[in-house]
Amino acid sequence: MKLCYTLAFLSIFCSNILSASDKPLPAQSSKIDKVTVFLQGATIERSASVQLKSGVNEIVFDNLSPDVIENSIQLRGLKDASILSIAFNLDYLDKKSVSAEYEALKTNLDQLLYEKNAIQSTIEGYERELKLLSENQRINSDNTDLSLEKIKQISTYYRERSTEIQNTIYKQKRALQDLDRSINDHRQQMNNLEDSRKEMRGEITVKLQAASAAYLNMELSYNIENAGWFPFYDIRAESTSEPIQLNYKASVYQQSGIDWDDVKLVLSTGDPNTNNFKPNLQPKYLNFVSRNYKRSSAVSRSNYKYNPTVRSVSGIVTDDSGAPLPGVNIGQTGSSNGTTTDFDGKYRIAVNSSGGNELRYTYIGFETQSIPVYASMMNVQLEANEEALDEVVVVGYGDQKRNAAVGALAGKVSGVAIQPASYNENVQAKEESLTNTRFEIKKRYSIASNSDITTIEIDAFDLQASYQHYAAPELNENVFLTATVTDWERYDLLQGEANIYFEGSYAGKTAISPLATTDSLEISLGIDPNIIVKREKKDNFKSKSFLGGTRVVAKAFEISVRNNKNSTVNLILEDRIPVSQNKEIKVSDQETADAEYTEETGILKWKLELAPKASVTKNFSFEVRYPKGRNINL
Repeated sequence: MKLCYTLAFLSIFCSNILSASDKPLPAQSSKIDKVTVFLQGATIERSASVQLKSGVNEIVFDNLSPDVIENSIQLRGLKDASILSIAFNLDYLDKKSVSAEYEALKTNLDQLLYEKNAIQSTIEGYERELKLLSENQRINSDNTDLSLEKIKQISTYYRERSTEIQNTIYKQKRALQDLDRSINDHRQQMNNLEDSRKEMRGEITVKLQAASAAYLNMELSYNIENAGWFPFYDIRAESTSEPIQLNYKASVYQQSGIDWDDVKLVLSTGDPNTNNFKPNLQPKYLNFVSRNYKRSSAVSRSNYKYNPTVRSVSGIVTDDSGAPLPGVNIGQTGSSNGTTTDFDGKYRIAVNSSGGNELRYTYIGFETQSIPVYASMMNVQLEANEEALDEVVVVGYGDQKRNAAVGALAGKVSGVAIQPASYNENVQAKEESLTNTRFEIKKRYSIASNSDITTIEIDAFDLQASYQHYAAPELNENVFLTATVTDWERYDLLQGEANIYFEGSYAGKTAISPLATTDSLEISLGIDPNIIVKREKKDNFKSKSFLGGTRVVAKAFEISVRNNKNSTVNLILEDRIPVSQNKEIKVSDQETADAEYTEETGILKWKLELAPKASVTKNFSFEVRYPKGRNINL
């Protein structure tokens, strides 16, 4: 019997020990030590000190972002302890403070309820009076002393008073309906504020098996999506005889629900949200299709990243030859916000913050494009839908490299290491992996969880450049000053907007684009108004005639250039002659004067050296023959 009591005691004792070990430890306070910010998304690294007991321990890390990606959670510093389970949950915390807006709504609601009660009492009073009138309006036979005139007076009173009461009741009920709507609106607003007073927080619950009691310095890390950074640049050129100064900056944002206070920052050019599965090219089999068949593009690019700071976008929409497209429909996804391009292919659209993150470009006969809102200037080139364009037989080709120089910067990502000396007080170290580059920032930063942007300078360096003026008057009669930079790949420039400053003045915006693969980086420094270019048709040369079943069209153009500057300038002048893609269309009698002419593309190029106040004129002409009754895009 004594042995039984002893065993029972031990059983209860052991049971208590096990239940004690299973009891969750108090929520662990942790702090953010380091944040690695990707182009979209971030990795949060926290530290915490935990006292473990022997056996099973349940640890709760609270006050975390509600947007933790659960399968990204990692725990380090466990020593001999092993993980049994990890779970992520949401918790709702009541804010202690009540906003002034909530208090004002509550006061107004009390007043509205008082008015509603008063109106209801008034209605009840009038209804009782109406009932009383109804019950006493009969005149019985005993009232023989009443004259006919008196009866008429009583009847008129009853009728008029009843009507008056009914009208009053009707008006009061209408007022009551208005009050009810206002009361419901106030209550809805208060409910919304009540919801906003409940802060959503994340919790990570970890179960650990410890062989013995231990004190651990643990490191917790996880990923979130609603954070990121995007690059932008300041490009300064004081004169055409000096190097270009480029300031490489990062705009960091986060809306994780948790402020980052005094944290170590690392900026990474990686993007964990990118589809990392390589494409698998399959055979393409031809077959007959309906006229409604729409060719899909096999090209997928993820270079453009959404920029949440952009509130207005402008640009030019062109076809694949560089010609502007009027009437292109441009709409913001997820909203009714939209616009169209003008005759010159130009557009401007305000970006609605409540709408989607992309702009959609649609035009009959061209492939639709959806592009993230990545910059305040977005020039778009649409690709023709061959199935929809049965009559397109003449195409003029532009020089992609030069078009890029006019519209935007060229750039690309490279893995070539930068000399450590180029990093000054801003960047502590740079690490390069096979797929991305990491910039470790020296200074610690505090970044609030809101819509604000924190600007961090990554680097600043001088770029040796050669300067050149450029004009393509068929597309734009302005003359652009460009700077060409070689060996630019080693600076790891990403796609982003750039502010241009020339000769101490702000010259506008351009963009660095990673889509180009040229060996040189051409930077458009803006328009030089002191060089005038005009392109005109020569009417006396223009002719249209018919030779049997063939139509003949002859065209000639004159380009005049004047240098109003007090210095000599070098100018690249380009134009084009159309190129036939159909044997029934003949382009002949090309008169190109002294231009460099590339027959395959039809591009004309003049390299001009213009003395101060000098002028020059260039002419060219051509003839096109095609079957009568057909139309071409000449």
